[in-house]
Amino acid sequence: MMSRVEVTGNLQSEPAEHACQARLERALKCLTIALMSSRKPDLLDIDRRYGIARVISKQGRGSRTQAARWVQEGRVRVNGRVVLDVEFPVRAAVDQIEIDGTIVPVAQPLALMLNKPRGLVTTTRDERGRATVYSCFVDAKLPWMAPVGRLDKASEGLLLFSNDPKWAAGITSPQYGIEKTYHVQIDRLPAPDLLISMERGLSLEGGFFNAKSARCLRTGARNSWLEIVLDEGRNRQIRRLLAGLDVAVLRLVRVAIGPLKLGDLPKGKFRTLSRPEMESLNADAC
Repeated sequence: MMSRVEVTGNLQSEPAEHACQARLERALKCLTIALMSSRKPDLLDIDRRYGIARVISKQGRGSRTQAARWVQEGRVRVNGRVVLDVEFPVRAAVDQIEIDGTIVPVAQPLALMLNKPRGLVTTTRDERGRATVYSCFVDAKLPWMAPVGRLDKASEGLLLFSNDPKWAAGITSPQYGIEKTYHVQIDRLPAPDLLISMERGLSLEGGFFNAKSARCLRTGARNSWLEIVLDEGRNRQIRRLLAGLDVAVLRLVRVAIGPLKLGDLPKGKFRTLSRPEMESLNADAC
């Protein structure tokens, strides 16, 4: 039977070298954010011409890869004329674009959250024939939607999708550091120094890995559940960090992204985000 404990990774005092390293990392992060903030966002200027595949993608009609395939198959017309060049220049707000003979209106921004089951890969099509997250949307009659970030095959929980590339970029950009919260079952009872080590971080192959915060939720006879918060989205970050500390992950569930919580959404089910929910994530990214 699980018992609740209150163990955190916070230190009353920290050795000088760790404090210095933390200050340096914060300074580097601030510099990175400042440099990225100075870049112009990847938006479409209505007076400029862009490649047809890019315009279709930015208008939320499909991915750029899908759009390129439609163009190459002769399914796209611009002002009544079939175009076969994926870089054919068009003005998004001026030229009339048809796909399969139908003028498709610009899709309204839409986002949804899925409680991803374990065993599905986060991709549109898998070259190895494995089941993907899109199997959860069969017969749902949704517009084109792309994953906003990803969860690996063995992970589960909150996964976002959207047809709005600009909104999605704001959620996934390292510039904003939106917090993501995970509940992680590990193969042991956590000693306080484990949680401290996760927050301090490790230099591993591929860079420096750490958690913004780590605490123990509950313990059993041989394993325990941790709550781990990240403010960046590096590939398999939690698994790699714990592996570096010789800890095995038994389950990994994402339970929140910023203020948006998974709640009691059933596994394998999805729901549409309300406009205030989408805006709250945008606000968290600012």
